[in-house]
Amino acid sequence: MLLIQSVLDTEDLSRVRDILSGLPFRDGRLSAGATARQVKANQQADADNPKTAALADFVRKKLMAQPLFANYARPARWSKLLFSRYGAEDAYGLHTDDALMRDEDGDALRTDLSFTLFLADPASYEGGALSLEGPEGTRDIRLVAGDMVIYRTGLIHQVTPVTKGERLACVGWVQSLIRREDQREILFDLWQLQNAVPQGPARLTAQKSIGNLLRMWSET
Repeated sequence: MLLIQSVLDTEDLSRVRDILSGLPFRDGRLSAGATARQVKANQQADADNPKTAALADFVRKKLMAQPLFANYARPARWSKLLFSRYGAEDAYGLHTDDALMRDEDGDALRTDLSFTLFLADPASYEGGALSLEGPEGTRDIRLVAGDMVIYRTGLIHQVTPVTKGERLACVGWVQSLIRREDQREILFDLWQLQNAVPQGPARLTAQKSIGNLLRMWSET
């Protein structure tokens, strides 16, 4: 997984929260699969509302402006972004995300990567951790507002019960240009190495290698 800081700054967060405060919210179970629906208790901004769509477009552009996100995920296609709200006693029990979803045009989308962008100050609510189960064990994540976590889809995870306050977050899924996780990791490592050396032959060679691997591995 990858943690990315300051995807949204203070001004961005204020804008997002102000818009969300005026949007209609619906039962979050309406967007869940048959199994996940049984353990989900939250609310989500109406995804069909034009203001929600405009907000999602704003957040998506902010994500793509983050070099770490763009070079780690290498998005080819996106799901609709969901804006979720958890009040006291709301939670989302253990589940896995669907392997196939729908993109904004209604076409099938392969979910390679999942992300959560935190929108509420962690001091303003209690509980509500994103709890991910992986080979190394369970990791509970509660990030500063404006920070995000991105991880491979398919992990068993949950949002632990909120015991006080209100948790706000934006979640979404990406189909990457690079299907295989190991190949994405190699490209991300090379990109970081490229940025760690000054302009010159070594940097140019890294750029060349990234380009050649993208031609070998990318699915357009």
